[in-house]
Amino acid sequence: MMRVPTRQQETIPELWMRDLAQIQTAYGRLVYLASLRNPDTGRYEHYALSSSSSNSVAVSHAIKRMHETIFKDWVSFPLERKKADLELYIASIDQVDRAELIDAWLRLTPYKNLVPGAIQGPERQKHVSDFEAILGLLKNVYGVASPDPNA
Repeated sequence: MMRVPTRQQETIPELWMRDLAQIQTAYGRLVYLASLRNPDTGRYEHYALSSSSSNSVAVSHAIKRMHETIFKDWVSFPLERKKADLELYIASIDQVDRAELIDAWLRLTPYKNLVPGAIQGPERQKHVSDFEAILGLLKNVYGVASPDPNA
């Protein structure tokens, strides 16, 4: 008889692969992983996996590696695939006016915060320039005139 590992017996990468697979878009995975990074320390924190201080270090490193891997995959996507992924992400957000969302992204640039700390140079710049190109297209699709600097 085969034993199925319980959540406590699974390794951190196994947990992450299973949990991240439930997020439909690559962009959504980036948003989720970046949200686990503490902006004051740069460490990644997950309430369900960080029960001890020694475990929290392992969890932080595992999430950091996963974030870097998914980011590098995202950067390697062609622009058309990124745009399709973003449109799917936008469609999955309930109760948000899409024009307001694009306007907020143009003003607040949250996509810059999705870059893992260890990623510098060309990969970081490619992410920003590709995202801004896609935003330029989406701005027209959703009828966003221009970001309101006073908002």
